[in-house]
Amino acid sequence: MSRPLRAEIRLSSLQHNLQRARAAAPHSQVMAAIKANAYGHGMTRVAHALHDVDAFAVASIEEAIILREAGVHADIVLLEGMFSADEILLVQAYDVQLVIHNLQQIEWLAAARLPRPLVTWLKIDTGMHRLGIPPAAFAGFYQRLSECETVAEVRFMTHFACADERHNPASARQMEAFDACLGQAIGQRSLANSAAVLAHPASHADWIRPGIMLYGASPLQGESAASLGLEPAMTFRSQLIAVNSLRKGDCVGYGAEWTCPQDMPVGVVACGYGDGYPRHVRAGTPVLVNGQRVPLVGRVSMDMLTVDLRGCEAQVGDEVVLWGEGLPADEVAESAGTIAYELFCQLTARVPFVEV
Repeated sequence: MSRPLRAEIRLSSLQHNLQRARAAAPHSQVMAAIKANAYGHGMTRVAHALHDVDAFAVASIEEAIILREAGVHADIVLLEGMFSADEILLVQAYDVQLVIHNLQQIEWLAAARLPRPLVTWLKIDTGMHRLGIPPAAFAGFYQRLSECETVAEVRFMTHFACADERHNPASARQMEAFDACLGQAIGQRSLANSAAVLAHPASHADWIRPGIMLYGASPLQGESAASLGLEPAMTFRSQLIAVNSLRKGDCVGYGAEWTCPQDMPVGVVACGYGDGYPRHVRAGTPVLVNGQRVPLVGRVSMDMLTVDLRGCEAQVGDEVVLWGEGLPADEVAESAGTIAYELFCQLTARVPFVEV
C-alpha cells in the first residue's frame, strides 16, 4: 500500500473559477496565467481543463514548448520575453507572442531574420518598478517596434502593484499613467490581474490576466475565496497513521516545544516539509480530520506532522485535509506567514497528483 498523501485537482473547479473571471469581465478576452507549472497544479493538466481561454501566459520559452508539445493550440504569451537572442527562433517555431520590456529585446528582434513577423506586447512600468519601460520612453520604444520588420502587431500591458488592496489609490494612479502614456496609440491593452478582475472593473480593457483566482485562492486582502465565489482547485489530502494516547506533561515533536496540557490523544499525519507542507507554520494551524477542524501541535517534521485530537473521534486511516475543500489554502498560508501561491508551488515531486 502506498503512502496516503495526495494532491487532488478538481478540474470542474478550474472551469468554475474561469467562468467567475469571465462574468466579472464579460467584454474582455482571457489570458490565463499558468506559469510555474500552473501555480503548482500541473501546467498541461490545467491548460487542457481551460481549453476555451483565448490565451495562456507563461514565464519562459521552455514552458511554452511544453504546452505546444502537449497539443495546446491557444495563443501563448511569454511574460518575461526573451532571455537571449537565440530564443527568437524557438519563439517563432512554437508560435509564441513576446512581451518586450527593454531595449535589448527590441535589438534582438530587429536583428532577426524570420519567415513571418511576431505579435508583441510592449510592457510599461506604471508603478510596479519590476519589468517594463518607463512611460517617458514609450514613444521611442513604440516607434522602434512599429518599424521593425519582425513585428506584426504591437499590443500593450502593465502590471498592478497593489490591486489586492481594494481601496488602495495606487491602482487608479497606475491606470491613469497607462492611459496617459499610450495616448492615441492603437493596440490591444491588458492591465488586470486576478485582483483587478474582481475589484477594479475600469482596468479590464481588451484582455484580463487571471492567475491565482483560477486556482481558487483569494487575490484580495481580507476577503475569502468563498466570498468571491471561488472554489479550491487543489485539495491536499492524507490520513492519520497513528493515534497516540499521551499524558499531561508529555512533549510532542522535535525540540519538545509543545507540551500536553492534559491527558489527550495526539494524531500523526503522513505529511511533512519534505512534501512541501510549510515547516514554519505556528501551533494551532488548522487541519481537518474527518471534516472537523483540529489544531496542529509541535514542529512539522520531514514526513509527518501532529495534531490535537481532543474532542475529535478519530482512528488510524481516517482522512485528513491539509488545505483545500473545507479548509482554505489562504488560511493555512497566513499561519505560515506566506501566501497561497507559495503553498501550491512548493509541493514536492513525491506528492502524487490525482484529477477528480
